[in-house]
Amino acid sequence: MSIEGVVIADLVTHSDERGFFREILRETDVHSGHFGQWSHSLMYPGVTKAWHIHQRQTDWWYVIGAMKVALYDTRDDSATKGQLMEFLMGDGHPACLTIPPGVAHGCKALELSHLLYITSNVYDPEDEGRIPHDDPTIGYDWTAGPAIK
Repeated sequence: MSIEGVVIADLVTHSDERGFFREILRETDVHSGHFGQWSHSLMYPGVTKAWHIHQRQTDWWYVIGAMKVALYDTRDDSATKGQLMEFLMGDGHPACLTIPPGVAHGCKALELSHLLYITSNVYDPEDEGRIPHDDPTIGYDWTAGPAIK
């Protein structure tokens, strides 16, 4: 299930005996816009950060390691209001994720992981929203393990 305005752009990796090169985001990419700040967060295995939400800021995420990511659409004017997305990001799933304003987001580190993220604006505490990790409206269980298949 996809949330309106969320983009998961698969990345191309050029590998050889020296290592690899991977382009993550260009200002000319369709899913990009004005860049305000670049940040880096290190997360230890099992750490969960949720839920964050912004009303004006767009985030672009890139993960080194492995994370479970969940998104929830809170926007009244969105065709996907109330929808939830869950997916993996990181070394096994190299992608650049675009999170538009009004989409609540969170992540859980499955191993030692680095979240590198660009925001459309510089940090503004007035636009830093929080929703409890166990909010019953969202109904997402951050402690659940992988689905048994």
